[in-house]
Amino acid sequence: MKKFLPVIAALLLAGTTTLSLAHGDDPKTGKATVVAKEQKEWGIAGDARSVTRTVTLTMDDNMRFSPDKLDFKQGETVRFVIRNKGKLLHELVIGTKKELDEHAAMMVKFPAMQHDEPYMAHVGAGKRGGLIWSFNRAGEFDFACLIAGHYQAGMVGRISVAAASR
Repeated sequence: MKKFLPVIAALLLAGTTTLSLAHGDDPKTGKATVVAKEQKEWGIAGDARSVTRTVTLTMDDNMRFSPDKLDFKQGETVRFVIRNKGKLLHELVIGTKKELDEHAAMMVKFPAMQHDEPYMAHVGAGKRGGLIWSFNRAGEFDFACLIAGHYQAGMVGRISVAAASR
């Protein structure tokens, strides 16, 4: 029975979510990782075949992103190439201000907390990372580094997604 548990778990997962090769490459293997697609207020995980635009972001130990304001159109699937020019671990997390505020508060309480979602990328010092995200909903959203203290130091940015024209 123990031998079949992983198979049963995989079948249950496949029946309840849509999987996508979207989060970027696994840093250990260099191969695309598999993520569960879950609709969020700010969009859904994208896949490499659907990328319509690539945006390069840099982050550094001055606790800033460059650029810190991004504009997209509803329906764009964006590949984020994220470069950490600092000597500290940083991350990019996309969300609403409310979600980011709540998550940042948790990170202060539990700084070693592990999290890995398709709308976030952890990038080591001097390294490069990425993610692919589909902005299928219009609105004003945010991105931030939620490493304890970084968000509080102002490591944030803004995303505007214009509604698709009819």
